[in-house]
Amino acid sequence: MTTFSKILSKTDTSKALSVPTKYLKYSLPSFNGGHAVSFQAMDESGFVWTFKCSTRKKGYPKPVLSKGWLAFVRNKKLKVGDKIKFSVLDPTAAVPFYGVRAEKEVKIFRSIFGYSPITAPSIP
Repeated sequence: MTTFSKILSKTDTSKALSVPTKYLKYSLPSFNGGHAVSFQAMDESGFVWTFKCSTRKKGYPKPVLSKGWLAFVRNKKLKVGDKIKFSVLDPTAAVPFYGVRAEKEVKIFRSIFGYSPITAPSIP
């Protein structure tokens, strides 16, 4: 079950992953009144990544993944236009465990044909 997916922008590949606000309440770990939470997600090779999701303390929450995100981008060689998918692997677990999947943009004659999963082993 995909929690959220996003086509990556320049900011997503160079600074932090901007998480769509509509997914904040139902798709990520609870902030329990705080403004940041760390969680783990397993990629398609079985490697477990630790990410930190945070929001601004005041004003528009604008959730972003910061800690661990740029290492993931570099490891997967992600570029603008590639796609990322997060999912809950076991929604019945006391502490939800997530999956993360990176997909490369597939172009044919300069048109986006679809996305292909990145299957290279993860070694940060």
